[in-house]
Amino acid sequence: MAETDKIYDSKVKFDGLFDFKALYNFVSKWLSTYGYGVIEEKSYTEKIKPEGKELEVIWNARKSVSDYFRFLLKITFRAFGMSSVEVQKGDVKIKLNKGSVEISISGLLEKDYESRWETSPFNKFMRGVYDRYIIKSRIESYEGKIMEEVDELCAQLKSYLEMEGKRF
Repeated sequence: MAETDKIYDSKVKFDGLFDFKALYNFVSKWLSTYGYGVIEEKSYTEKIKPEGKELEVIWNARKSVSDYFRFLLKITFRAFGMSSVEVQKGDVKIKLNKGSVEISISGLLEKDYESRWETSPFNKFMRGVYDRYIIKSRIESYEGKIMEEVDELCAQLKSYLEMEGKRF
């Protein structure tokens, strides 16, 4: 069984006008650009409340970096008090969402994701030795890369949301 280590968590919050569908597509394109070929939607829940719609979407995005290591990003979109509004932009009316959105990102490192070292107790022991002593610097390097990617996605989200909010 693959061993998964949680490396880094980050969060982006935004209040105001945004286009949830465009935000959704923005993150999807970012993940594709950075090589996350597998994007799995784990859940999608929507609740209608008097103060607006509540929405929660959970994604798992995976990227193989070697035959032993794989990056996993768990992305949770949460929207609170979301309602549809029409905004006048020039001569055109545009439908947007108004409310709060929060995007949480967790970066994880999966080791031996194909379970090649799980064939016997001796191999499991050797995997522990391999991880702790032989490839320790490679693991630390991959952990740093995961942190960089999570920070990059958060920075891109912040600038995207600020640009979207100020455009209207």
